[in-house]
Amino acid sequence: MADTQDRRLPASERKLRKARAQGQIARSRDLAHFAAVGTVLGLLIAFAPRLLQALQQSLAAGLRFDAAALADPLAMPGRLAQGLAAAFGVVLVLGAVMLPAALAAGVAAGGWNFSWQALAPKPEKLDPFAGIGRLVSGRQVGEALKACTLALIVGVVGALFLRARLDDFAATLGLPLPLALGRLGQALADGLLWLLLALAAFAALDVPLQRYLHAKRLRMSTQEYKQEQRETEGSPELKQRQRARMRELATRRMLAAVPKADLVVMNPTHYAVALRYDESRMSAPTVVAKGADLVALRIRDTAQGARVPVLQAPPLARALYAHAELDRPVPQALFTAIAQVLAHVYALRAHLAGQGAAPAPLAAVAVPPGLDPQEGSGEAGA
Repeated sequence: MADTQDRRLPASERKLRKARAQGQIARSRDLAHFAAVGTVLGLLIAFAPRLLQALQQSLAAGLRFDAAALADPLAMPGRLAQGLAAAFGVVLVLGAVMLPAALAAGVAAGGWNFSWQALAPKPEKLDPFAGIGRLVSGRQVGEALKACTLALIVGVVGALFLRARLDDFAATLGLPLPLALGRLGQALADGLLWLLLALAAFAALDVPLQRYLHAKRLRMSTQEYKQEQRETEGSPELKQRQRARMRELATRRMLAAVPKADLVVMNPTHYAVALRYDESRMSAPTVVAKGADLVALRIRDTAQGARVPVLQAPPLARALYAHAELDRPVPQALFTAIAQVLAHVYALRAHLAGQGAAPAPLAAVAVPPGLDPQEGSGEAGA
């Protein structure tokens, strides 16, 4: 019960697409009624002279008979068949024009949508108990009240129109037939116009109402929203574990490259950057590993285990960590500082190999202004 009352979130794009696939879109019957009546009224106004002429000819033909027609028992059924065929033709023409108007009204209310799922048979629709529940649901009660209100308004408009034109209708009895038909046609067009105005007012209210009710029916609860997020993007816990696994794999690949580095620059425990330089294949030293905090300590331990020199150069370590990218050459602004530490490493290696004197202790390595993230913070030398 709490879940059904907590539907306050608007429908997601996925739920809207699913609803459209099932044929659930905003539709306004009143807009379709307005379009149909408006189409009929437009046809009456556009073809009034031709319709009046055809009606006069039909009445004249129906009232014309002779002795042969009176003697033929099949004459009357034949004339009735001709009249019905003519009336059926008019109905077909009106239906052929009203159908596109009704389709256009549906598209205007909720957009174009075609779904085979809406045409598929649903066995649950045959359940009488479920049908009774749908009949007494709030949605059906609201639709019934709306239909009754529309019928009442249309009835009142029709009654007022007939009351206002009652004398005119009575006066047509004393007019010649062509003139009487013209008066009746004009009265019919006026009555349809009043009915059209009533339907237009109702449709103007019903279209936004149906869109609001449709959006309200598709609202989602917080639990539904979370469930959809899990279905579309995966569980947050699973995604977190996957990200942790990816970070661990990336760290392992990075640590595997540390034994091939020429040196590791540290600050002394917060940052560590491993550099490799091969004059025959590289135009500049390349960062093969970098990390902070625990990853920095793992880089240091791996380097020490592989006998890769580890130098304490806090400003350079911070600058490399902040501005250098993994598996990319170091920034050109740090070439001078990198050359200084590489020269110290090469001299130390030569001394250990017995090919030279021991190098002097490495002096403080300075980096260009603006590259050390902690420059001016009082921790630059830490």
